[in-house]
Amino acid sequence: MRNFIRFIVKYHFAILFFIIEAVSLLLVLNYNAYQRSSFLSSSSAVSGGIFKRFNAGAEYLMLREINEDLARENAYLRSRMPESFRASRDYFNLVNDSASMQEYIYRSARVINNSTNRRFNYITLNKGRLNGIEPEMGVISNKGAVGIVKNVSDNYSTVISVINTRLKLSAKLKESGFFGSLEWNGTSYQHVYLLDIPRHANVNVGDLVVTSGYSSIFPEGILLGNVEEVELDKGASFYRIRVKLSVDFKNLAFVEVIGHTTHDEQINLEKETEND
Repeated sequence: MRNFIRFIVKYHFAILFFIIEAVSLLLVLNYNAYQRSSFLSSSSAVSGGIFKRFNAGAEYLMLREINEDLARENAYLRSRMPESFRASRDYFNLVNDSASMQEYIYRSARVINNSTNRRFNYITLNKGRLNGIEPEMGVISNKGAVGIVKNVSDNYSTVISVINTRLKLSAKLKESGFFGSLEWNGTSYQHVYLLDIPRHANVNVGDLVVTSGYSSIFPEGILLGNVEEVELDKGASFYRIRVKLSVDFKNLAFVEVIGHTTHDEQINLEKETEND
């Protein structure tokens, strides 16, 4: 209390000045319509600016939740696309249960860990076995192929990234249909190489490179990137094609995991054929 009294005594002129100023302002606003309207207009502009910044901050904090909702919606919509269903010619009548014909199911997930500066890069997702994620499922983003699920626990899964020297994908040139093997050489995280494309194939800079569909993991036509440089050594039978990846692996937040409903059936049949 003694300190408070000392403060009042020390600054009583300043306090009295502010009190008089406040009273004077109130009198001016109460008895002058023009000044009152100007004050209200100015205060509305200031408060509006404050509320605008507050709302912008609140919306920014909600971006993660909004993105997760969009990822779930995208996964659902992909699952309902015609490409996710098998066309059957064995039925003479319409089958009401279209879900029994579904070949690909998409599940959304969030990236919680990711590496891009190693030779063996992996990605960790926040979904696992309890969410229907299994090894050897394909992983994509809204910009293209990301990788293949490697290991799974109840609540998490790890993905072997496209920029991993141990991963090879079956890919093709969208324009010509020639297919080969897509590999990363361990240098630039933005580039991979498409190999085994024969020299008689028509290849041009800018051509799109997509998944071939010749595996049980990715559907046909998932974007991988575009041709950036074409090399053909003298006497070589195959091109060496540098591909600029469509996915920016340093800016990866949400993905979709592709479940192939007949994956095991296809793999088992191919193994039987190899053993014959």
